[in-house]
Amino acid sequence: MGPGFHLVLFFCYLPTLSCCFLFGVQIGDQAQFKIMADSKMVRIQKYLSDAGVCSRRAGEKLVEQGRVAVNGEIIHKPGTPVDPQKDVVAVDGNPVKKRTKRHIAVHKPRGVVSTKSDEMGRSILSDLLPDEWDDLYPVGRLDRESEGLILMTNDGDFCLKVTHPRYGIIKKYRVTVRGKVENKDLKPLLQGIRAGSELLKAHSCRVLAKDFAGSLLEIELAEGKNREIRRMMKQMGLKVENLRRIQIGTIAIGDLKPGKWRVLQPGEIASLTKG
Repeated sequence: MGPGFHLVLFFCYLPTLSCCFLFGVQIGDQAQFKIMADSKMVRIQKYLSDAGVCSRRAGEKLVEQGRVAVNGEIIHKPGTPVDPQKDVVAVDGNPVKKRTKRHIAVHKPRGVVSTKSDEMGRSILSDLLPDEWDDLYPVGRLDRESEGLILMTNDGDFCLKVTHPRYGIIKKYRVTVRGKVENKDLKPLLQGIRAGSELLKAHSCRVLAKDFAGSLLEIELAEGKNREIRRMMKQMGLKVENLRRIQIGTIAIGDLKPGKWRVLQPGEIASLTKG
């Protein structure tokens, strides 16, 4: 084992579901080990991220710069474990305040931008929420002309699990297009459509209603690429009249009116993060 080697060992005693974590970090020619016997302990950069101070990567830099103190002592090693319930953490001498994690479902109306700010002064999602929730940010995106369900949070782990493709959270949409479309016409969506260097692919799709004036489609996506449905429709020569997201995982928009929001229930949050 050469210089700079980092050792992490995990010991689990399953009958009691208790865990003990042994961390080894090389310092000079010797390794210092610290036991984290409490499974509730977290790495310092995660603590800072959860508190809304900065991202985990930025938190690592703050620690390396000697700007973070735990219980009055400056730390220099990213990954230092802290107990969120007991330890006092400060950045540049200012105590880090614990915050309440929030998970909100919003019915985004058309014309509202899915960002925290907009240089052009257009309406943004935060305009729909209480002023004291200014730390919330959108989970994923809906383009300005689309409407429907979008989640907002200040919980980085929740955001990651909802948006990253590896967690397989399905998003369901209702799409109105011009012209009469048959189910057989949608087969290319399931096989994948090439748009430049990207392969755009639906998880599932079907026609719900149709006539010569227009058709109502239901499309499910497993991966939320930028304007994916609109780009797929364009590649197929279909004009989108209306695009509305109606479900994210098990969370349905239900009777939530445009411009309104509601707090997700614990069971709903668990259904999106259990993986």
